[in-house]
Order: sequence, then structure tokens, then C-alpha cells
Amino acid sequence: QVQLLESGGGLVQAGGSLRLSCAASGRTSSSYAMGWFRQAPGEQRELVAAITSDGNTNYGDSVKGRFTISRDNAKNTVYLQMNSLKPEDTAVYYCAARSYGVATWPYWGQGTQVYVSS
Repeated sequence: QVQLLESGGGLVQAGGSLRLSCAASGRTSSSYAMGWFRQAPGEQRELVAAITSDGNTNYGDSVKGRFTISRDNAKNTVYLQMNSLKPEDTAVYYCAARSYGVATWPYWGQGTQVYVSS
């Protein structure tokens, strides 16, 4: 099993920045892909960003150019740097992990709330 713990959420004004962290423990592996998802009230959970074990990244269209995902394999931690935040970025942000070659995301954190005020 893999345990994921997010931190770094909070309240920020529009145009501001936040950095989320996700610490992995348990049967962690640097070969795991890591992702950030978010879910706003009444909305479906959506992919924000993902990063493979060798550093390849992909982003949701709404965050491209504003958010950056990175990972520190030595610390088993993945980060999400969020800049130029907008009120529509308000959501609960979840960290997720999956092993190489697996299509689904079986491991999830509890989530951290991000609220962007206008």
C-alpha cells in the first residue's frame, strides 16, 4: 500500500500563489507516476497535472502555463506550484499515485482545500 499526505492548501487572493506538497510513504517507488487532481463542489474530479517517474509532465488545459508539477524522488514527495491563481481554481486538491503500466490511479490522499478569493 501507498499512503499519500497532501499539505499546503489554504486561502489566497486571485493572482497569488500556493505550493502544494504530497508526501508518499509505504510501498513507495520512484517508478510510480504521480498526479494532482481537483474537485470543485458539484463538479467531477479532474486531472490538474501528472508526472512520470522520469519527469515527463502533462497538464490540464485550464492550468497550463500557470501550474508546475515536480517531484523529489529522494524525499518521496511531489509538488504542485500554482501561480496566477483564479477563483475558478477553488477546489479540493488530491494527490494520486499509480505504478508503471497501470491505467488507473489506485492510491489517493485525503485532499487539501484551496480557496481563491476574488
